[in-house]
Amino acid sequence: MTDPDIGIMSARLLFSVQKELFEKLAEQGHPELRPQHGAVLGYIDEEGSRATDLSRLSGAHKQVIGNLIDELEALDYVERRPDPSDRRAKLIVPTPLGRDQMRKSDAIMAAIEQRHAEEIGEREYARFKAAFRRITTLQTEHFDDAAAPRRRRSAAGG
Repeated sequence: MTDPDIGIMSARLLFSVQKELFEKLAEQGHPELRPQHGAVLGYIDEEGSRATDLSRLSGAHKQVIGNLIDELEALDYVERRPDPSDRRAKLIVPTPLGRDQMRKSDAIMAAIEQRHAEEIGEREYARFKAAFRRITTLQTEHFDDAAAPRRRRSAAGG
């Protein structure tokens, strides 16, 4: 394919970055993590996050997030705590192991980005990243706006 569309290029980039990130995390003491765990670990705040927020931010279904939280809790990367602002809700909070993974992931991702910036030039990389961020926002907003009527009809039973 000589001129792949943005979906293909985005997928290639995602899978390649995930492969490098999780291989390096495994080398640095986190061999049990899988790319799917990024839907939680990539979005969680150090102070804790609600599962519904993790679902919204990652774009993953709430049930998928719940299953990932269960896995990560069993692996001692996160724990559930009562939300002080709403005792009925739970916060998903990274454990010391989870915070270690977060720091290492940040450093690995910074190194990946620095490598690309050095390869194509800092200014060009900054322009690319700004354009990619904008396209991602536009696509997300368009899809969310376009999908909203379908979601409302489904919720209404029609």
